[in-house]
Amino acid sequence: MEVEGILKEAEEGMKKSLEHFKREVKGIRTSRASSSLVEDLKVDYYGSKVPLKQLGTISIPEPNQILIQVWDNNAVSSVEKTITENLNLKPVVQGNLIRINLPPLTEERRRELLKLVGKLAEEARVAVRNVRRHAKEKIEELEGVSEDQKRRYLEKLQKLTDKYINSINEVLKAKEEEILKV
Repeated sequence: MEVEGILKEAEEGMKKSLEHFKREVKGIRTSRASSSLVEDLKVDYYGSKVPLKQLGTISIPEPNQILIQVWDNNAVSSVEKTITENLNLKPVVQGNLIRINLPPLTEERRRELLKLVGKLAEEARVAVRNVRRHAKEKIEELEGVSEDQKRRYLEKLQKLTDKYINSINEVLKAKEEEILKV
């Protein structure tokens, strides 16, 4: 495999790690309501697990409230059960409308969320470093490439790694600020 292919493959792997991290932290609750908190919850719907966003309209009428309008009345109880089990919140059901009032975060809960986000960020950084390690091994195994060229390719790989680690750190910092905002 040629070097450009190795670097391209490494960048794709690093990008996937970053995107996965962004999706993970998007679902973590902050002091404001967000549709991302519930939209990917898997609801048991006629024997299969379906994301909540495919069963109804999700809106944010107030900063601390999520409103879900379920299209199929038969799915309302399944949606309510899923929210109760996954978010430890008690939704209010009015016909096919489900209203979730989010209580304000306690200081202790904010600290727990900060730890969780930090742990997710570290997992994402480890994933990026693993991609770098695999690419580095491939570059070092190349035959017919001078040591100087290998060193230049490894420097490019390191710059790529630094770029994605910095992106992860930026997402982490933004999420921490969001959690701490009262």
